[in-house]
Amino acid sequence: MAATGSTTRARTYAILRQTNFSPSGRRWRAFHLLALGAGLLAVALSSVDTLPASLDEALTATIVTVAGIFLAEYVARIWAAPESARYAGMTDTAARLRWAGSISGLIGLLAVVPAFAITTGSLKANSDASVVFCILWILKLGIHAPAMATLGRVIANERATLSSVLIIFIIILVVAATATHMFERHVQPEQFGSIPAALWWGVVTLTTTGYGDVVPHTVGGKMIGSVVMVCGILVLALMTGILATGFSEEERRREYLRVWDQVTKVPMFTELGTVTLSEIVGKLRVRHYPSRIVVVRRDEPGDAMFFISEGEVEVRLPRDSVKLAQGGFFGEMALGLAIFRLEPSHAKIRHRYPLDRLWSPPPASDRRPAVAASCAAGRPAGLWRGCCW
Repeated sequence: MAATGSTTRARTYAILRQTNFSPSGRRWRAFHLLALGAGLLAVALSSVDTLPASLDEALTATIVTVAGIFLAEYVARIWAAPESARYAGMTDTAARLRWAGSISGLIGLLAVVPAFAITTGSLKANSDASVVFCILWILKLGIHAPAMATLGRVIANERATLSSVLIIFIIILVVAATATHMFERHVQPEQFGSIPAALWWGVVTLTTTGYGDVVPHTVGGKMIGSVVMVCGILVLALMTGILATGFSEEERRREYLRVWDQVTKVPMFTELGTVTLSEIVGKLRVRHYPSRIVVVRRDEPGDAMFFISEGEVEVRLPRDSVKLAQGGFFGEMALGLAIFRLEPSHAKIRHRYPLDRLWSPPPASDRRPAVAASCAAGRPAGLWRGCCW
């Protein structure tokens, strides 16, 4: 019974995991988004006072149902938390407590607050205060953002630079509010009579929002406003550039680690040093191939090695065919008479690296292509391409 329970828990964890792209995982995410959308829509419509009584009852039932779904989800997630590799070596209780204290766990806990409030009778689903459910549930949408973890790493990596830009923003804001207060306090005492009141105008102007509800009337105030608007554009552009550069570096780092992991699995590269492997990984490039395109033919000179990063490749042998999936490679020896064909899909190939820098290639007359490849239908395929002989 213990093994069966562990297996059930592992399956539950696999279904609930965001990186699970199996049919069951996709169905769960679709159902979760549907329930979340229905709950948010019901809460939003329930704030309308002129709805018919029947529709109001239907919205109340929807809110209660969605609250129950999120409660059941939270219980399932905290029960299956020990299956996570991040909590390996911990006891079940410690793993569950660690997950409950994580960002995902706290968001899930906030999402089940409406269920407890409705169950205990402290809040009715059709009351005016139920609109707070919208705030609690909308946070769950962040779980479905695939790049949220990447964004967190970028902000963490660039926190020193971003902090510097934020300090510059605050300096400009305080200086602008103080100077405008000095020029405008006698002309507009209600809007600029104090520095805190002038800070509202400073924030609106520095962020280039420009509501227009408060504007300076004196020449000095207008001059300061002009400078602040230009500074706001520069500060926002600087912050945008920092984040864009951080995303680019993070993607390159992730891609480099992906390529490194795949290249080190090639038997012929296991004896190479770190420096040589780094040079190979750095020379690989991406190539995309549409469906049913031929990548390598049998009678063409073999000059490249291919690493499959996405999709599937079919090796057509004289009497049989073999399929290579993601993580496979071909063309390492550029010998033989096999034919490779990509399953119906698009292909992505990482570019060539001249392996003759590592050892001397055979004469041109002895070079034979290891494969010929073409794309068929299916999900997109991608390859990393490097030179071979």
